Amino acid sequence: MKCSTTELAEVLVFEPQVFGDERGFFMETFRQSYFDACFAQRGFESCVFVQENHSRSQRNVLRGLHFQRRKPQGKLVRVCAGSIFDVAVDIRPDSATYGKWVGRVLSAENHLQMWIPPGFAHGFYVLSDYAEVIYQCTQYYDPEDESVVAWNSAEFAIDWPLITAPILSTRDSIASSPS
Repeated sequence: MKCSTTELAEVLVFEPQVFGDERGFFMETFRQSYFDACFAQRGFESCVFVQENHSRSQRNVLRGLHFQRRKPQGKLVRVCAGSIFDVAVDIRPDSATYGKWVGRVLSAENHLQMWIPPGFAHGFYVLSDYAEVIYQCTQYYDPEDESVVAWNSAEFAIDWPLITAPILSTRDSIASSPS
């Protein structure tokens, strides 16, 4: 598996080796020892995943920007059907990269995975007819700890590849910019 840095050093992209033939393909999507080595090579503390989530969304759905305040989650995100534009935003107030964001197209075809570190907000926009997203988390989901910031916050100025107005949940549509 190949591990690459992005414009934000702590956000990583993983590219698994895919073995394909006329029957289909096989790939290893996660190995703790490889994850640990990749983190150690960059001077990051590794982690353990405690929960895995799977969502399905239709074209033009935008989910996010979500995060947990007291128990921040790190997330390893991949797409098993369709295509998304996946975004991580550094929302750590004391960070030198506060407010900076990185986005990548993740798809069932390119098999890329993105590591969203704890302390980053996460969101994605569905580019295909539908997308199924699987992500492993380093903390358990706690609905009372979940927060959201506006996906279109001027402070972050994310360049979403919108085809039309996004389809949002009520919570995401009324989210405010960070204060």
